[in-house]
Amino acid sequence: MANRQDSHHHAHIVGWGMAVPDHVLTNGELTALVDTSDEWIRQRTGIAERHIAAEGETTSNLSLRAAQAALEVADLDPSHLDLIIVATVTPDHIFPATACLVQDALGAKKAAAFDLSAGCSGFVYSLSLAADLLAADRYRNALVIGAETLSRITDWTDRSTCVLFGDGAGAVVLQASYASGGILSSVLGADGSGGDLLILPAGGSAHPATAETVSNRQHFIQMQGQQVFRFATRIIAEASRQVLDQAGLKVEDVSLFVPHQANDRIIQAAARALGVSEDRVFSNLEHYGNTSAASIPIALCEAIEQGKVKRDDLIVCAGFGAGLTWAATAIRWSLPLPVPAPSRRMTVWRWLHYRWARYRSWWRRLWRKIDAHLFQILYDQDGRRKRRGRDV
Repeated sequence: MANRQDSHHHAHIVGWGMAVPDHVLTNGELTALVDTSDEWIRQRTGIAERHIAAEGETTSNLSLRAAQAALEVADLDPSHLDLIIVATVTPDHIFPATACLVQDALGAKKAAAFDLSAGCSGFVYSLSLAADLLAADRYRNALVIGAETLSRITDWTDRSTCVLFGDGAGAVVLQASYASGGILSSVLGADGSGGDLLILPAGGSAHPATAETVSNRQHFIQMQGQQVFRFATRIIAEASRQVLDQAGLKVEDVSLFVPHQANDRIIQAAARALGVSEDRVFSNLEHYGNTSAASIPIALCEAIEQGKVKRDDLIVCAGFGAGLTWAATAIRWSLPLPVPAPSRRMTVWRWLHYRWARYRSWWRRLWRKIDAHLFQILYDQDGRRKRRGRDV
């Protein structure tokens, strides 16, 4: 831990990583699916291509890869994690939580784990929650992941939505420290009256899956694009100003804005409203499309890799999403860059750890089956131990 410089903890980003599927779907390839063109998509969204999950590739798979990359940068053993949050609207299952699957695969045996659903704002919601828990001295190390496989809930016959979305995951490791900086402030908000503007209608308790919901294509994303656009162009600038006010800072102090990557026109409108020059706004939308909760962490990872983040920089991340929700956070970057590559010894150690985690998971599953079978042999239905064929 850093030298004591303050009377309370601050949450610092000490690791980051991202993962995207290998398969890239270009605008040109989309023309074979729907009536569209590369020019139409680029003019209205700024998107040229997006990554699409292959068969068998899941939100937990992508989360795990991003998490492993982030832990490597942080030089942190997974067994030291206290908390794992996965922000997603496309979990592997309604339950168990995708975060629990990641926790098991990492071998993070002492970490609490849960999913958070706040649409495209989910990563910043999760970052804020984890930072507050670390600042309250509840935990020391937290892993926050934004991950989506939106291609699984995209209607590939709907031109208004299928051109927008892609798959991917981004992760950060947060660590508590007395050193100043890190997550300075966060603003979270919601307006449920707009819940129907961006929605997956069926599959929940309101409309359980039936032959009718499937035939009506209610298990795919439905969006009122114009209303969402109007909401987004206003709320990103508002939330960014609010989070800076909360931290006692100004727009002029910001080194880099990392907005949710949904639409280039939304990003440009927000930048104009804030009076921020293009060189202070990071966008990788062209190559990934809208990856929902994964978009901000993926963008943050690429901004770091491209040398756009330096120590003591002030970074503002802001997003909006289904709910309707919005969120922004102000971060004082405290880690020297670039981060030294891990030693060969540590690389081998992590390789062994992840394989041990896989074996441990297999053994625990097997033991539960053995334990249940032994219980049936030794005890009756009321839990009373059997002896020589008679209940005791």
